[in-house]
Amino acid sequence: MSIPGLDEWLGTPQGRYVADWEQRRLDDAVADVFGFNAIQIGMPQCDFLRANRIPLRVRASCCDLPVDVRCDAMALPFATQSVDLVVLPHLLEFHPDPHQLLREIERILMPEGKLIIVGFNPLSLWGLRKRTVRARADFPWNGEYLSLIRLKDWLKLLGFDIDRGAFGCYAPPFEREHWLQRAGFLEQAGDRWWGFAGGVYLVRAVKRVQGIRLIEPNWKRLRLARQTLRPVAERERLQ
Repeated sequence: MSIPGLDEWLGTPQGRYVADWEQRRLDDAVADVFGFNAIQIGMPQCDFLRANRIPLRVRASCCDLPVDVRCDAMALPFATQSVDLVVLPHLLEFHPDPHQLLREIERILMPEGKLIIVGFNPLSLWGLRKRTVRARADFPWNGEYLSLIRLKDWLKLLGFDIDRGAFGCYAPPFEREHWLQRAGFLEQAGDRWWGFAGGVYLVRAVKRVQGIRLIEPNWKRLRLARQTLRPVAERERLQ
């Protein structure tokens, strides 16, 4: 899915401010993930897999920008349980069916595979700005922001456990670089005092698969059963 206005927004001071924070956080989040196949779905303008050491790293999208795989996110051309890492930057809140999209990603992920989601936080100054602009505004105000609580519920229903998370971009959504720089002190203050109110969040989740529980025989009960099955003469002799 191509997100209208994303490419132009990334060239603005506001877009660079958000993309820089996401790049730093994602570099840290993907560095310790291992396996054979890693996929970034969406935002091909940024290489969010650059710090990962998985041999096959693929950027997938349906937009006209240069990508490794051009495809529909609702029908990913990857085998079931074949991918070790999926990075999903700003796609859920701009997709018409985000829950079904998560189901498709769950399908291709290996057991214990990692899913990293980046999204805009509705409980922030950025979320407040979205509610005050007109309905058909440009990116990033034209999406349906997902709260972290709602996202966690969806992930839990699909069998994911949250591995780590982070909030960032505490500065108000200024459009001028000068004001964004002046509000830079809010990054450290936000992490310390109001961590839940960052304009952007990152969540890393792990796909869990229930293991097979081995039911071992009750050897004590089996011994008692064998004793009751002995012939009467043998039981009397033992007594």
